[in-house]
Amino acid sequence: MAAATVEVTHGAGPTEAEAFGALDVVLDPELDEPITDLGFVRSLRVDDGEVTVHLRLPTSFCSPNFAYLMASDSKDVLTSLDGVVRVHVELDDHHDSEIINRGLAADAGYKGTFLHEAEHDLEELRATFRRKAHTAAMERCLTALLRADADLPEADLGTVRLGDLPATAHTEALLRRREAVGLPTTDDAIVMVDHEGRGYTADEVPMALRRARSTRISIDGNAHFCRGLLATRYPGADGDQTARADGAEPSDPTFIPLATLKEHRP
Repeated sequence: MAAATVEVTHGAGPTEAEAFGALDVVLDPELDEPITDLGFVRSLRVDDGEVTVHLRLPTSFCSPNFAYLMASDSKDVLTSLDGVVRVHVELDDHHDSEIINRGLAADAGYKGTFLHEAEHDLEELRATFRRKAHTAAMERCLTALLRADADLPEADLGTVRLGDLPATAHTEALLRRREAVGLPTTDDAIVMVDHEGRGYTADEVPMALRRARSTRISIDGNAHFCRGLLATRYPGADGDQTARADGAEPSDPTFIPLATLKEHRP
């Protein structure tokens, strides 16, 4: 199957580049990456203010609630663009494509689409993955500090403040994730906190950091795996994938195996 295509705009409405760029804010909730970077946008067409988008996923059995969330968010984002009169979002090659596409076309909402199968509200799901994304972003920043300073005791990470972090893509990503879960983003805010803003004592830091690292490794590993699955399922799709802006791919130099961090233990 062909790689993603973005067709030229005809008449009124946003350009194809503007419509495609707007989808950058739509994230895969589990992988914490934009669907545009992951290569999930199979095609996009704009014609007289009417936008048609086809989405594709790594497998036909990807979680239906994740699939619906991405498709629904895509429709909401595109509908909000100036000059857009109608948006069609279709999910291709998924075992629930028919159900999801019908629900999107009718603006039925998640529960209206899946009826009795919709056990939980989508906002609850979204909140869960926002918290995981914050945990992973926090761990990346703190692990980078350990890597940069071999003399930094791991237990001291509990006193690090946002203003102590270097101006990097990791820090920018952490600030965005903190804002998403309602945490302060001022320079005096403590970095190592849970999603409710509670910090950790020096004795609690090592275990908390290891739990956070487990979350981050899971997210990064799943993203790496899904990229490969998509490229296998749709030959040429890897050409539509771009690296994470915060350098979170497992092959990146900032990826540190657990064993190499023993030297940082007090």
